[in-house]
Amino acid sequence: MVSTEVHIPLEEYVALTTAKQVPPTSNWSFTQGFVLGQVSVCLVIIIFIRFFIFGPSPPPSRPSRPTKPPHLKKKQSSLLRSTPPQTISTILSKTYYNVSSHQPESLDWFNVLLAQTLGQFRDDARNDDALLNSLKTVLNGPKKPSFLDEIVISEVALGEEFPIFSNCRILPSPDAPTTKLQARMDVDLNDVLTLGIETKLLLNWPTPTVAVLPVALSVSILRFSGTLQIAFVPAAENAGKATTLAFSFLDDYRLEIGVRSLLGSRSRLTDVPKIAQLVESRLYQWIDERCVEPRFQQIVLPSVWPRKKTTREPGREGDVGTGVGVGEEAAGGGQEDEGIRRRRTGI
Repeated sequence: MVSTEVHIPLEEYVALTTAKQVPPTSNWSFTQGFVLGQVSVCLVIIIFIRFFIFGPSPPPSRPSRPTKPPHLKKKQSSLLRSTPPQTISTILSKTYYNVSSHQPESLDWFNVLLAQTLGQFRDDARNDDALLNSLKTVLNGPKKPSFLDEIVISEVALGEEFPIFSNCRILPSPDAPTTKLQARMDVDLNDVLTLGIETKLLLNWPTPTVAVLPVALSVSILRFSGTLQIAFVPAAENAGKATTLAFSFLDDYRLEIGVRSLLGSRSRLTDVPKIAQLVESRLYQWIDERCVEPRFQQIVLPSVWPRKKTTREPGREGDVGTGVGVGEEAAGGGQEDEGIRRRRTGI
Protein backbone atom coordinates (compact mmCIF):
# COMPACT_ATOMS: atom_id res chain seq x y z
CA MET A 1 0.00 0.00 0.00
CA VAL A 2 1.30 3.33 -1.07
CA SER A 3 0.54 6.35 1.17
CA THR A 4 0.54 9.82 -0.22
CA GLU A 5 1.07 12.71 2.11
CA VAL A 6 1.03 16.31 1.08
CA HIS A 7 3.15 18.63 3.04
CA ILE A 8 1.81 22.25 3.25
CA PRO A 9 3.88 24.93 4.80
CA LEU A 10 2.69 26.33 8.11
CA GLU A 11 2.22 29.91 6.88
CA GLU A 12 -0.09 28.87 4.05
CA TYR A 13 -2.17 26.70 6.41
CA VAL A 14 -2.74 29.57 8.80
CA ALA A 15 -3.71 31.91 5.94
CA LEU A 16 -6.24 29.43 4.58
CA THR A 17 -8.01 28.83 7.93
CA THR A 18 -8.15 32.54 8.68
CA ALA A 19 -9.73 33.35 5.30
CA LYS A 20 -12.61 30.90 5.92
CA GLN A 21 -13.57 32.45 9.29
CA VAL A 22 -13.73 36.19 8.17
CA PRO A 23 -17.20 37.09 6.80
CA PRO A 24 -17.48 38.85 3.48
CA THR A 25 -17.51 42.65 3.68
CA SER A 26 -20.88 44.53 2.75
CA ASN A 27 -21.10 46.77 -0.30
CA TRP A 28 -23.33 49.46 1.66
CA SER A 29 -21.51 52.16 3.52
CA PHE A 30 -22.79 53.81 6.73
CA THR A 31 -23.80 57.03 4.96
CA GLN A 32 -25.92 55.18 2.44
CA GLY A 33 -27.73 53.26 5.16
CA PHE A 34 -28.45 56.43 7.16
CA VAL A 35 -29.90 58.18 4.11
CA LEU A 36 -32.10 55.16 3.32
CA GLY A 37 -33.45 55.10 6.86
CA GLN A 38 -34.34 58.81 6.79
CA VAL A 39 -36.13 58.42 3.46
CA SER A 40 -38.13 55.48 4.85
CA VAL A 41 -39.23 57.51 7.89
CA CYS A 42 -40.28 60.44 5.66
CA LEU A 43 -42.38 58.14 3.48
CA VAL A 44 -44.15 56.70 6.52
CA ILE A 45 -44.91 60.23 7.82
CA ILE A 46 -46.21 61.36 4.40
CA ILE A 47 -48.48 58.32 4.07
CA PHE A 48 -49.83 58.85 7.60
CA ILE A 49 -50.59 62.52 6.97
CA ARG A 50 -52.15 61.84 3.58
CA PHE A 51 -54.52 59.03 4.51
CA PHE A 52 -55.22 59.60 8.21
CA ILE A 53 -55.32 63.38 8.57
CA PHE A 54 -56.31 64.81 5.17
CA GLY A 55 -58.17 61.76 3.92
CA PRO A 56 -61.98 61.88 3.20
CA SER A 57 -64.01 61.80 6.39
CA PRO A 58 -66.71 59.12 6.67
CA PRO A 59 -70.38 60.30 6.55
CA PRO A 60 -71.64 61.18 10.01
CA SER A 61 -74.03 58.66 11.43
CA ARG A 62 -77.36 60.08 12.60
CA PRO A 63 -77.91 59.34 16.22
CA SER A 64 -81.36 58.15 17.14
CA ARG A 65 -83.36 61.13 18.42
CA PRO A 66 -85.39 60.52 21.52
CA THR A 67 -89.12 60.76 21.08
CA LYS A 68 -90.48 63.95 22.63
CA PRO A 69 -93.85 64.28 24.24
CA PRO A 70 -96.55 65.71 21.93
CA HIS A 71 -96.61 69.06 23.75
CA LEU A 72 -92.84 69.55 23.32
CA LYS A 73 -92.44 68.67 19.66
CA LYS A 74 -93.22 72.16 18.33
CA LYS A 75 -91.05 74.92 19.69
CA GLN A 76 -92.89 78.08 20.54
CA SER A 77 -91.54 81.10 18.69
CA SER A 78 -93.43 83.60 20.82
CA LEU A 79 -92.28 84.90 24.17
CA LEU A 80 -95.79 84.58 25.57
CA ARG A 81 -96.22 81.66 27.88
CA SER A 82 -98.55 78.99 26.59
CA THR A 83 -101.71 78.56 28.61
CA PRO A 84 -103.66 75.34 29.03
CA PRO A 85 -106.83 75.01 26.94
CA GLN A 86 -109.79 76.81 28.46
CA THR A 87 -112.53 74.22 28.71
CA ILE A 88 -116.09 74.82 29.88
CA SER A 89 -115.42 73.29 33.27
CA THR A 90 -112.30 75.46 33.74
CA ILE A 91 -114.12 78.68 32.85
CA LEU A 92 -117.10 77.91 35.06
CA SER A 93 -114.92 76.95 38.03
CA LYS A 94 -112.72 80.07 37.76
CA THR A 95 -115.74 82.38 37.41
CA TYR A 96 -117.62 80.62 40.25
CA TYR A 97 -120.65 79.97 38.05
CA ASN A 98 -122.68 76.85 38.65
CA VAL A 99 -124.92 76.17 35.67
CA SER A 100 -127.37 74.01 37.60
CA SER A 101 -127.80 76.19 40.70
CA HIS A 102 -127.00 79.78 39.63
CA GLN A 103 -129.99 82.12 39.74
CA PRO A 104 -131.02 83.95 36.53
CA GLU A 105 -129.95 87.60 36.34
CA SER A 106 -132.28 90.55 35.86
CA LEU A 107 -129.97 92.60 33.56
CA ASP A 108 -131.26 95.91 34.93
CA TRP A 109 -127.92 97.61 34.32
CA PHE A 110 -127.94 96.47 30.69
CA ASN A 111 -131.46 97.79 30.17
CA VAL A 112 -130.39 101.22 31.42
CA LEU A 113 -127.38 101.38 29.08
CA LEU A 114 -129.42 100.15 26.12
CA ALA A 115 -132.18 102.69 26.84
CA GLN A 116 -129.63 105.51 26.77
CA THR A 117 -128.25 104.25 23.46
CA LEU A 118 -131.69 103.98 21.85
CA GLY A 119 -132.66 107.40 23.20
CA GLN A 120 -129.64 108.97 21.55
CA PHE A 121 -130.41 107.12 18.31
CA ARG A 122 -133.95 108.52 18.28
CA ASP A 123 -132.68 112.05 18.91
CA ASP A 124 -130.21 111.76 16.03
CA ALA A 125 -132.96 110.50 13.74
CA ARG A 126 -135.14 113.50 14.54
CA ASN A 127 -132.38 116.07 14.12
CA ASP A 128 -131.49 115.19 10.52
CA ASP A 129 -132.99 113.27 7.64
CA ALA A 130 -130.41 110.48 7.55
CA LEU A 131 -132.95 107.81 8.51
CA LEU A 132 -135.54 109.00 5.99
CA ASN A 133 -132.98 109.18 3.20
CA SER A 134 -131.77 105.68 3.98
CA LEU A 135 -135.32 104.31 3.93
CA LYS A 136 -136.07 106.04 0.62
CA THR A 137 -132.91 104.59 -0.92
CA VAL A 138 -133.78 101.07 0.23
CA LEU A 139 -137.45 101.17 -0.76
CA ASN A 140 -136.77 102.72 -4.19
CA GLY A 141 -133.72 100.57 -4.90
CA PRO A 142 -133.16 98.28 -7.87
CA LYS A 143 -135.22 95.49 -6.24
CA LYS A 144 -138.44 97.48 -6.41
CA PRO A 145 -140.99 95.77 -8.72
CA SER A 146 -141.78 97.44 -12.01
CA PHE A 147 -145.52 97.59 -11.25
CA LEU A 148 -144.92 100.01 -8.34
CA ASP A 149 -144.52 103.74 -8.74
CA GLU A 150 -142.16 105.76 -6.56
CA ILE A 151 -142.56 104.89 -2.88
CA VAL A 152 -143.11 107.91 -0.64
CA ILE A 153 -142.67 107.63 3.13
CA SER A 154 -145.70 109.13 4.85
CA GLU A 155 -145.08 108.21 8.50
CA VAL A 156 -142.22 107.05 10.70
CA ALA A 157 -142.52 106.40 14.44
CA LEU A 158 -139.54 105.06 16.40
CA GLY A 159 -141.51 104.53 19.60
CA GLU A 160 -141.15 105.81 23.12
CA GLU A 161 -140.57 102.66 25.15
CA PHE A 162 -137.46 100.48 25.50
CA PRO A 163 -136.89 96.73 25.29
CA ILE A 164 -136.56 94.94 28.60
CA PHE A 165 -134.09 92.05 28.94
CA SER A 166 -134.45 89.67 31.87
CA ASN A 167 -133.98 86.13 33.13
CA CYS A 168 -130.44 85.75 31.76
CA ARG A 169 -128.74 82.38 32.30
CA ILE A 170 -125.63 80.61 31.01
CA LEU A 171 -126.15 77.18 29.45
CA PRO A 172 -124.10 74.70 27.40
CA SER A 173 -124.66 75.18 23.70
CA PRO A 174 -126.90 72.46 22.17
CA ASP A 175 -124.64 71.97 19.12
CA ALA A 176 -121.45 71.64 21.23
CA PRO A 177 -122.39 71.00 24.89
CA THR A 178 -118.83 70.15 25.99
CA THR A 179 -116.91 72.95 24.28
CA LYS A 180 -119.19 75.98 24.01
CA LEU A 181 -121.40 78.11 26.26
CA GLN A 182 -124.28 80.38 25.39
CA ALA A 183 -126.34 83.03 27.16
CA ARG A 184 -130.12 82.94 27.00
CA MET A 185 -132.31 85.84 28.03
CA ASP A 186 -135.93 86.89 27.65
CA VAL A 187 -136.68 90.09 25.74
CA ASP A 188 -139.94 91.99 25.72
CA LEU A 189 -140.82 95.16 23.79
CA ASN A 190 -144.25 96.74 24.17
CA ASP A 191 -144.25 99.81 21.96
CA VAL A 192 -145.51 101.23 18.65
CA LEU A 193 -142.97 101.25 15.82
CA THR A 194 -144.64 102.46 12.65
CA LEU A 195 -143.66 102.83 9.01
CA GLY A 196 -146.19 104.31 6.57
CA ILE A 197 -145.77 104.50 2.80
CA GLU A 198 -147.76 105.69 -0.19
CA THR A 199 -147.37 104.51 -3.77
CA LYS A 200 -149.32 103.52 -6.89
CA LEU A 201 -149.93 100.18 -8.52
CA LEU A 202 -149.30 100.46 -12.26
CA LEU A 203 -150.98 98.30 -14.88
CA ASN A 204 -148.55 98.25 -17.81
CA TRP A 205 -150.51 96.03 -20.19
CA PRO A 206 -151.41 96.36 -22.99
CA THR A 207 -149.81 99.82 -22.81
CA PRO A 208 -147.65 101.37 -20.05
CA THR A 209 -149.63 102.89 -17.14
CA VAL A 210 -152.96 101.98 -18.65
CA ALA A 211 -154.40 101.96 -15.12
CA VAL A 212 -153.21 103.41 -11.83
CA LEU A 213 -154.35 102.39 -8.33
CA PRO A 214 -153.25 104.56 -5.37
CA VAL A 215 -152.17 102.55 -2.33
CA ALA A 216 -151.45 103.70 1.22
CA LEU A 217 -150.04 101.23 3.72
CA SER A 218 -149.01 101.58 7.35
CA VAL A 219 -147.37 98.76 9.35
CA SER A 220 -146.90 98.96 13.13
CA ILE A 221 -145.07 96.56 15.45
CA LEU A 222 -147.05 96.60 18.66
CA ARG A 223 -145.25 93.96 20.70
CA PHE A 224 -142.37 91.56 20.40
CA SER A 225 -141.38 88.96 22.97
CA GLY A 226 -139.11 85.96 22.75
CA THR A 227 -135.93 84.29 23.92
CA LEU A 228 -132.62 85.60 22.67
CA GLN A 229 -129.53 83.41 22.73
CA ILE A 230 -125.97 84.69 22.29
CA ALA A 231 -122.86 82.57 21.75
CA PHE A 232 -119.17 83.45 21.46
CA VAL A 233 -117.57 82.10 18.27
CA PRO A 234 -113.74 82.24 18.24
CA ALA A 235 -111.81 82.77 15.01
CA ALA A 236 -110.64 79.13 14.99
CA GLU A 237 -114.24 77.92 14.70
CA ASN A 238 -115.17 80.64 12.21
CA ALA A 239 -112.78 79.51 9.41
CA GLY A 240 -110.07 81.76 10.88
CA LYS A 241 -111.77 84.96 9.69
CA ALA A 242 -112.68 86.85 12.86
CA THR A 243 -114.03 86.43 16.35
CA THR A 244 -117.77 87.02 16.38
CA LEU A 245 -120.84 87.03 18.57
CA ALA A 246 -123.67 84.94 17.12
CA PHE A 247 -127.24 85.68 18.18
CA SER A 248 -130.60 84.21 17.27
CA PHE A 249 -134.13 83.85 18.63
CA LEU A 250 -135.92 80.67 19.57
CA ASP A 251 -138.82 79.75 17.34
CA ASP A 252 -141.43 80.39 20.05
CA TYR A 253 -141.27 84.18 19.73
CA ARG A 254 -144.41 86.32 19.68
CA LEU A 255 -145.01 89.20 17.29
CA GLU A 256 -148.06 91.48 17.21
CA ILE A 257 -148.53 93.58 14.09
CA GLY A 258 -151.04 96.26 13.17
CA VAL A 259 -151.68 96.91 9.47
CA ARG A 260 -153.72 99.75 7.98
CA SER A 261 -154.36 99.93 4.26
CA LEU A 262 -156.18 102.21 1.85
CA LEU A 263 -156.83 101.40 -1.82
CA GLY A 264 -158.25 103.71 -4.50
CA SER A 265 -158.81 107.42 -4.78
CA ARG A 266 -162.58 107.76 -5.06
CA SER A 267 -164.17 104.47 -3.97
CA ARG A 268 -161.67 103.59 -1.29
CA LEU A 269 -161.17 100.22 0.37
CA THR A 270 -160.00 100.52 3.96
CA ASP A 271 -158.08 97.89 5.96
CA VAL A 272 -158.37 95.01 3.53
CA PRO A 273 -157.86 91.73 5.51
CA LYS A 274 -155.99 90.02 2.71
CA ILE A 275 -153.41 92.79 2.61
CA ALA A 276 -152.93 92.56 6.39
CA GLN A 277 -152.43 88.78 6.18
CA LEU A 278 -149.96 89.16 3.30
CA VAL A 279 -147.89 91.78 5.14
CA GLU A 280 -147.90 89.77 8.38
CA SER A 281 -146.78 86.56 6.67
CA ARG A 282 -144.01 88.38 4.80
CA LEU A 283 -142.76 89.97 8.01
CA TYR A 284 -142.72 86.63 9.81
CA GLN A 285 -140.86 85.09 6.87
CA TRP A 286 -138.30 87.90 6.90
CA ILE A 287 -137.52 87.29 10.60
CA ASP A 288 -137.49 83.49 10.30
CA GLU A 289 -135.05 83.50 7.40
CA ARG A 290 -132.53 85.72 9.19
CA CYS A 291 -132.36 85.27 12.93
CA VAL A 292 -134.59 82.41 14.12
CA GLU A 293 -132.95 79.15 15.15
CA PRO A 294 -131.21 77.34 13.44
CA ARG A 295 -130.29 80.50 11.49
CA PHE A 296 -128.32 83.20 13.27
CA GLN A 297 -126.61 86.55 12.76
CA GLN A 298 -122.94 87.28 13.49
CA ILE A 299 -121.38 90.49 14.80
CA VAL A 300 -117.63 90.87 14.28
CA LEU A 301 -115.87 91.85 17.50
CA PRO A 302 -113.18 94.55 17.31
CA SER A 303 -109.77 94.23 18.93
CA VAL A 304 -109.98 94.35 22.74
CA TRP A 305 -106.53 95.85 23.27
CA PRO A 306 -106.54 99.59 24.16
CA ARG A 307 -105.36 101.85 21.36
CA LYS A 308 -104.09 105.38 21.49
CA LYS A 309 -106.38 106.64 18.75
CA THR A 310 -109.48 105.63 20.75
CA THR A 311 -108.39 107.46 23.90
CA ARG A 312 -110.46 110.48 24.97
CA GLU A 313 -110.23 112.88 27.88
CA PRO A 314 -113.21 114.85 29.25
CA GLY A 315 -112.95 118.63 29.18
CA ARG A 316 -111.10 118.99 25.89
CA GLU A 317 -112.49 120.26 22.60
CA GLY A 318 -113.38 117.52 20.13
CA ASP A 319 -114.11 114.75 22.64
CA VAL A 320 -117.49 113.04 22.82
CA GLY A 321 -119.41 115.94 24.26
CA THR A 322 -116.51 118.26 25.13
CA GLY A 323 -113.05 116.69 24.74
CA VAL A 324 -110.51 115.94 22.01
CA GLY A 325 -108.99 112.74 20.89
CA VAL A 326 -105.42 111.83 20.55
CA GLY A 327 -105.13 113.64 17.27
CA GLU A 328 -104.69 116.89 19.19
CA GLU A 329 -101.67 115.50 21.02
CA ALA A 330 -100.02 114.59 17.72
CA ALA A 331 -100.88 118.01 16.25
CA GLY A 332 -99.50 119.86 19.24
CA GLY A 333 -96.09 118.23 19.06
CA GLY A 334 -96.79 115.52 21.63
CA GLN A 335 -96.95 117.84 24.65
CA GLU A 336 -98.11 116.03 27.76
CA ASP A 337 -100.72 117.46 30.06
CA GLU A 338 -99.37 118.52 33.43
CA GLY A 339 -101.93 116.52 35.39
CA ILE A 340 -101.22 113.36 33.40
CA ARG A 341 -97.46 113.83 33.87
CA ARG A 342 -97.86 114.19 37.62
CA ARG A 343 -100.04 111.08 37.89
CA ARG A 344 -97.60 109.08 35.81
CA THR A 345 -94.42 110.19 37.55
CA GLY A 346 -95.87 110.57 41.06
CA ILE A 347 -94.53 114.16 41.40
